[in-house]
Amino acid sequence: MRDLDKMIEEALGEEESEVLRRIGGEPGFIERAMGMFGAGPQWMVRFLLFAQTVLFLAGGWAAWNFFAADDPVSQLRWGLPAAVLVLMSLIIKMGVGPVLYHDRVMRELKRIELQIARAAAPE
Repeated sequence: MRDLDKMIEEALGEEESEVLRRIGGEPGFIERAMGMFGAGPQWMVRFLLFAQTVLFLAGGWAAWNFFAADDPVSQLRWGLPAAVLVLMSLIIKMGVGPVLYHDRVMRELKRIELQIARAAAPE
């Protein structure tokens, strides 16, 4: 994959490479996740982030009590909610993944549009 990136960099013109350097490299996961707060319905993103955090912490607390339980009945009483809560937090996190992927694809499409517009522009 890095070879492909290097070939693209070599194929770009000097001006395009300078624009891409000013924009910065590919943003990391945290930057993409925080970038979701700037677009669309922010209240929903904030709610999902809050709900995912609460579910994960509650699942961790239930798992802690599961491992501290002595008899099988209390282990079931703590283990099942722990598994469900952690899985619910994972489902919310996996629901956010396609949004991050969509943003990445749109960034690449804009880069291609820039290259096409520059190639089609008369010099």
